Amino acid sequence: MKAYLQLVRLPAVFTAMADIFLGFLLTHDSLDPSLHFGLLLVTSVCLYMSGMVFNDVFDRGIDAEERPERPIPSGRVSVRQAATFGGMLMLAAVGAANVVGISSVVVAVALIACILAYDGVLKRTPLGPIAMGGCRFLNVMLGASAVDSLSAHWAMPQLHVAAALGVYVVGVTWFARDEAKESNRTQLLLAATVINLGLAGLLAFFLNAPGQAGNLPMIMLAVVTFTTNGRLAAAMRNPSPQTVQMAIKASILSLVMLDATVVLFQTGDTTLAIATVALLAPATLIGRFISIT
Repeated sequence: MKAYLQLVRLPAVFTAMADIFLGFLLTHDSLDPSLHFGLLLVTSVCLYMSGMVFNDVFDRGIDAEERPERPIPSGRVSVRQAATFGGMLMLAAVGAANVVGISSVVVAVALIACILAYDGVLKRTPLGPIAMGGCRFLNVMLGASAVDSLSAHWAMPQLHVAAALGVYVVGVTWFARDEAKESNRTQLLLAATVINLGLAGLLAFFLNAPGQAGNLPMIMLAVVTFTTNGRLAAAMRNPSPQTVQMAIKASILSLVMLDATVVLFQTGDTTLAIATVALLAPATLIGRFISIT
């Protein structure tokens, strides 16, 4: 069981769930209808876990050299078992999305294509970080997909917010490219710049859209920006695997806070924002035992 939990990077799954909270609340005033919200959570979790599984399936040769303790190279999970598990997760995701509606199915299928393109082809190319950012963009749009029409789905404000978070993840993915060995400082600096472009995109949203929670979301965004950049700066000073991985972990977990910040700005409901932030608790606790990267 632990091998499979390591395979799916269980702590990071909660960041995908936070995207669904965000996307859903960008198109709804509450978490009702709860059935659609729950099914979108299931869809997102299954797709995120399948992406992690196929990441290790395609990377098994490199992992045998750089990360021999991972489930597949260590022999705890066979390639066939992993691929079967990943395929079942994708089928379950499409099934759950189908109950919600056609918009959700379209996004789920697009996410599957993006996941497989990244894991199988694009990861080690310049397009790799962009593909991963595309996955995060689509995950937020998945949360926003329980609407009556495609025109209501592919609209503002969800497009702006999803794009900003997608850019943020492009930077995080770029920052993580050489996490198993000493990273290049120039590459880290460029990646950190992209991360901050994503944060700037959220700031632009706050400045140009009518919010319902006063200045608190701006303060929260400033805190996340400050703490994230502190970790990034530490990694650039000492680009060792341990320091870079700590920065990556902080950047990934910060996605939950960013989602909660936008939820508060959009809804003005502190309860919904706290419910989103609460996803940090299991992510942090489980992250002590299972690596998030």
